[in-house]
Amino acid sequence: MITTQSTVFSEIEKTIKNLDSKTISKERKAILKSLTDFIRSKASKNQEIRINFICTHNSRRSHLSQVWAQTIANYFNVKNVFCYSGGTEATALFPKVAETLENSGFLVNAISKGKNPIYSIKYADNEHPIIGFSKKLDDDFNPKSRFVAIMTCDSANEACPFVPGAEKRIPITFEDPKAFDGTPQQAEKYKERNLQIATELFYVFSQINL
Repeated sequence: MITTQSTVFSEIEKTIKNLDSKTISKERKAILKSLTDFIRSKASKNQEIRINFICTHNSRRSHLSQVWAQTIANYFNVKNVFCYSGGTEATALFPKVAETLENSGFLVNAISKGKNPIYSIKYADNEHPIIGFSKKLDDDFNPKSRFVAIMTCDSANEACPFVPGAEKRIPITFEDPKAFDGTPQQAEKYKERNLQIATELFYVFSQINL
């Protein structure tokens, strides 16, 4: 029996409760199992669980993954989870990502501007905000050891066959909504990718306290 002690914002909780793990294929669940096993192993020993989501530009999929993983860990009351994101290069968190998260119930504020703005992304009143900005995977903001590296895009997966400091490296790749930037489908495709990432991470964390 999974018990939740949810402190997430009500709109986020509503989004989470509408996620449907049955939409995930058996093949995809097999890919996700490696991450579930890593988290469960750490949790069983009361060890810190560090997850670094890595994509080429650290602008879209890796941020969505970081935010949802941290939020859903809190939702399922899985302790000692610390989520990060990084890229093979630094660019900027794409504004449509911030907007998509806002539409899911997150409180998103730009706390600095410029070419690579920094965002405060809150999912609960009494939890530290997630700090969102684009950075390289080995940035000082990210862990140096004892973490799992999740490769969220094919190009980063191919470019980084080895991630220094990672205990484990797991490719869990997603299609890039960037392909629809500037088209009538843009908002729909960002929402679609956002919900896919949320659904798959919901499935992962739902398995931890079984």
